Amino acid sequence: MTEKVSRITLITGANRGLGRAVALSCADRGDHIVAVGRQVGGLEELDDEVQKRGSSATLVPLDVTDRDGINRLGQMIFERFGRIDGVFANAAILGPLSPLSDYPADKFANVMQVNLASIHDLYRSMHLLLKQSGRGRLVFMSSGVARHPRAYWGAYAISKAAIENYMAIAAMECAPFNIKVNAVDPGALRTRMRAQAMPGEDPLTLRTPETIAPSICKLLGDECHQHGEVVMLRD
Repeated sequence: MTEKVSRITLITGANRGLGRAVALSCADRGDHIVAVGRQVGGLEELDDEVQKRGSSATLVPLDVTDRDGINRLGQMIFERFGRIDGVFANAAILGPLSPLSDYPADKFANVMQVNLASIHDLYRSMHLLLKQSGRGRLVFMSSGVARHPRAYWGAYAISKAAIENYMAIAAMECAPFNIKVNAVDPGALRTRMRAQAMPGEDPLTLRTPETIAPSICKLLGDECHQHGEVVMLRD
């Protein structure tokens, strides 16, 4: 027997940064949050905040590159809820900032595994569950370097360009099932990844993830009518 809850939203990389901010924004709406992340402590802290907002969460300590784990996650959600209403595929890594000619092959493959291959595993695991919703919403994370390549951004920029193409194809294929599929270009945010990419930048000049979290939450909700778009949330 499936558990009766309101809207169910899954978020990867939920234990910090933008994933955490979006999880809390969706919790404010009353969503049940399926929070996926590698750090148990961060997930538990998120759970405390979700409960303070009168909502609930399922905590999933999981590395998104664990293919079997992603498959088990889909099975668990099916058995417990019978559907998923929203998926925010947020987890990603930057990788080295290096000329392609010097980019270590193992690190290039690792960025592609985390940023792209894991997206495919998640999509395959969640697709039937999104169809079962009848109002599924799927949001991928992109970046400005997907459309405006920048020297030394290597595997990260390439992975984000591929994600925009993946999103466009998935949107075409999901249209018959009322699954709205979009990507988000968030622009510069005060996150750990941004600090890694721009170590000399003053973080206080940047927007916090909380400033755009409600916009992403809206894309994950019933009110979203956009489809097959790269939604610009830059400055």
